[in-house]
Amino acid sequence: MKRNSIWLFCLYFVFFSCDSIEDKKGRFLLKGNEKLAENDPKGAIAFYQEALELDSLYKDAYFNKALAHLELNQLNESILDFSKAIQIDQNYIEAIFQRGLTYLDNGEFYKAKADAENLLNKASEDWRSYFLLGLSEEKLKNYQGALAAFQRAKELDPDNSDLWVNEATVLFYQEDLIKALTSLEKAEELNPMEANIYNLRSMILFAQGEYSKANSEVDKALEISPSQAYFYNNKGLYLLFLEDLEGGLDLINQSIKMDPKNQFALRNKGIYYVLKNDKESALSYLTRLNEDFPDMDLVKEYYEKAQALE
Repeated sequence: MKRNSIWLFCLYFVFFSCDSIEDKKGRFLLKGNEKLAENDPKGAIAFYQEALELDSLYKDAYFNKALAHLELNQLNESILDFSKAIQIDQNYIEAIFQRGLTYLDNGEFYKAKADAENLLNKASEDWRSYFLLGLSEEKLKNYQGALAAFQRAKELDPDNSDLWVNEATVLFYQEDLIKALTSLEKAEELNPMEANIYNLRSMILFAQGEYSKANSEVDKALEISPSQAYFYNNKGLYLLFLEDLEGGLDLINQSIKMDPKNQFALRNKGIYYVLKNDKESALSYLTRLNEDFPDMDLVKEYYEKAQALE
C-alpha cells in the first residue's frame, strides 16, 4: 500500500512537471473565469495574475483581469489592463471597444472618442465602432454627430435595442420628443425587458408635463432593474411634482446613498427644499449647481425660485 502511494505521488509529480506553460496558464485563466462567474472578482484577479506570471504577454488574461476590475469599479486599473492587452495585440477589437466604454465611465470622453476612431479604422463594418463613437459624441455634446453614428450603427445591426435607445436619448437632448418616443417604441418591440426604455420614456413624459404617466413608466424600469440609482432619483423627482414631497425626498436620498456623485439627485434635493420654502437649505444645494452646471435642466429655474423665497 505504501509503495503504491509513493508510485502514485511520483506519477502525479511527473504529470504536472511535464505540463506545458500553455496548459498551466490556460487553467489559471479558466479558474479566474469561474471566480468571475461566481461574482468573486478579487479571486478572479488573483488567478489571472498567476497566468500573467507564467506569460507576461497573455493578452486574454489582461483582458479578463480588466473586466474583473470593472466589477470592483476600479476604472483606472481596468483601463491599464485593457491597454496592456492592446499593446500586445493592436487589433484586439473587443479590448479597444471595452477600453473606450471604460474611458466614458471614467469621464475621459476624448480618449473614448480616440478609441472609437481607432475602431473605425480597423473595423468599419462593426456596429460597435459607431456605437462607441455615438456615445463619445453624445458626452461631448455633439448631438448631430452622435445621432449620425447611432443611425449608422443601426444600419449594421438593426435589431439591437441599445442602438434605438441611444438614438432616442440624443433625440431627447435635441428636444425632438415625438421622434424619441417613436425610437423607444421600436426598442420595446425588440427588447421589452430593457429598463432604460421605460426610464427614458418617463423623462420624456415628465418634460411634457405628464407627471403621473412618467411615474408609472419609471416604475416599470425599477421593476426590471431595481439597483439603478438614477431610476430612484427620477421617481423621487416625479413624486415632488405630484406633491408627495416626503415620498420624493426618501427616494432622492436613497439615490444619493447609492451614488453620492449624482448631481441630478443633489438638484432634486434642492428642488425639494424650494417646495418646502426652506431658502437656506435650497440654496446650499442649488447655488453650487448653478455655478458648475448652469445648463442642467431646472437648475436655473429653481435657483431663482430659491433666491426669491422669504
